[in-house]
Amino acid sequence: MYTDVAPRLGGWQQTWRLVAAAAVGIPTWLSLGVLLPRGCATDTCSWFVTGDPLVALGCLTALVWRRRFPLAVAMTVAIASPASALATGAALLALASLATRRRPMEIGVVGLAYVTASQFAVGLHPVRSPPGSLWFQLAFPALTAGIAVAVGMAVGARRVEVRSLRERAESAEREQTARAAQARALERNRIAREMHDVLAHRISLVAMQAGVLDHRSDLTAEENRVLVRGIADGSHQALEELRDVLGVLRVDSGRPEPLQPSLDRIPELVADARTSGLDVTLTTTVAGQPSDVVGRTCYRIVQEGLTNAAKHAPGTHVHITLEGTAGDKLNVSVRNSPGTTKNAQSPASGFGLLGLTERVNLAGGELNHHPTPDNGYLLTAQLPWPDPTHEKRT
Repeated sequence: MYTDVAPRLGGWQQTWRLVAAAAVGIPTWLSLGVLLPRGCATDTCSWFVTGDPLVALGCLTALVWRRRFPLAVAMTVAIASPASALATGAALLALASLATRRRPMEIGVVGLAYVTASQFAVGLHPVRSPPGSLWFQLAFPALTAGIAVAVGMAVGARRVEVRSLRERAESAEREQTARAAQARALERNRIAREMHDVLAHRISLVAMQAGVLDHRSDLTAEENRVLVRGIADGSHQALEELRDVLGVLRVDSGRPEPLQPSLDRIPELVADARTSGLDVTLTTTVAGQPSDVVGRTCYRIVQEGLTNAAKHAPGTHVHITLEGTAGDKLNVSVRNSPGTTKNAQSPASGFGLLGLTERVNLAGGELNHHPTPDNGYLLTAQLPWPDPTHEKRT
């Protein structure tokens, strides 16, 4: 919406406008001097020599405040300027400046006052008017006022357009900044989720093995070597997986991202957990190969279940069940019994199940987790598994 507050003019911008207004009035004043009768008496021509320049000077001075008091200044200059040929440019500038506000009522009132005042100022100069010149005395002020108003309205429209474009650009910049901030937040969440999925499982198994070494003093040398080797292997694998995640984040646009783990890597995940000391059994009756999204989500569910079991229930028995067929659902269940040994508490992020819930929801499934009556814990999920052959036939 256009406001009445016009942009403030600098010193040079104000000066050249006033000089231009004065320059417009000089030819009119000189033309009037040529029309004066020769041998004009001093008292008769005193208005032309003194009064005319003084009125023009007053009008030009009043124009300095035309942007602060546009209507008052324009009305004053419109009434006073017809008495001075030198003030013609000042009157046109006042009308044009008022017209930039694009208010028809104000423009009409000031324009009418200017044309009316010009009819009473004719007798101030001893110039004979030819017969039938009344139409000229009305048409010329109206024509010049109309030109000034048209120029002013064009300038005002351009000013509104520039302001609108500036506001639109500022709004677009604010929206771009907001989108960039949102993208950064989403990227941070994605990095945090990937870091948790990749590292939490490995570090939990390493912490569990280190806890066994710390609390068990009756282990044989061979058992100690197995646990130490497991800690070393787990730490090495955690570093490798961290390097893979960072490689995905820094991947070039021309290089494909590494393949993410899917359903076929769950036996490998279970084998790693067994090597680290977890008692894990896997029962699967899955017939077929689900989509990458469903398979990857299933992998992350099992990984999160094993990670939480290693963190919160060391020495527990974990039973994993996978069942489902194409065209129905893929059901995942990770159940662990109560822990039998104490272990050093691993740092908990608090975002594992939250991130997993987000993954499952994005895949169109449902996730449930709750303690069991025997103080164990149960993590279940149902993932949609559409039948690709049926989709092709339809």
